[in-house]
Amino acid sequence: MQSGQIVVLGLDTSASPLLIAAASQGRIAFRRRSGIKQERLLFPAVRSALEAVGGTLQEIKKVFIVRGPGRFTGIRIALTFASMLNYLNQAEIYGATVFEILKYQVEHSRFFQKWQEKNPEGKLGIVLHAFRQEYFLQIFDEKNEGPAWLSYDELKSRLASYKRPLFLAGTGAEKAPLNTILKGNFTWARQQDCIVRPETLLTLCGQAAFKEKALEPLYLKPARFELVQPK
Repeated sequence: MQSGQIVVLGLDTSASPLLIAAASQGRIAFRRRSGIKQERLLFPAVRSALEAVGGTLQEIKKVFIVRGPGRFTGIRIALTFASMLNYLNQAEIYGATVFEILKYQVEHSRFFQKWQEKNPEGKLGIVLHAFRQEYFLQIFDEKNEGPAWLSYDELKSRLASYKRPLFLAGTGAEKAPLNTILKGNFTWARQQDCIVRPETLLTLCGQAAFKEKALEPLYLKPARFELVQPK
């Protein structure tokens, strides 16, 4: 092993499966681990990926994490692990939301680029299943609004009322394709672009746009809470 080598690590602990990506000196390794106990899965998966690229924890100099949305505990695991590497190794930390990651994947697909050429006024929307019959929605347009947490009916209404052509990416419950839960005059992203790919974590690591808020988690909350009146 060469002294002073730089190891890059990407991880997504926000949901199952856990994703790990490691790169060093031209070698790349990916690991996926299914289950909700990411705290038990993380270190064995990281160790396996590092061994495959000939690196160690001490040599990790860049880390990319998924900031959310997702399981509260899962997101905290990535934030804590990245903070630890920043403290111990002075590793640079980068992070993005699932919306930003899928946006990157979709916008770099030829399918979307051809659609954009035919629909220059069209916009990209990301829909993700949140909980039961509730969904996250973010539309990337000039309003620059953050993601919203909507009921299924609210989601359908919001999409139906949007005045521009929409290219939709994302997934429903259990990673179901969006066109199985939504109907409308939309263009649907390819399924391979709708799920976070481990190679994308490595691609985005090092990009300045994902450094400023790297350790800020995205914890989304429902727009309305059911209030229980005291007796």
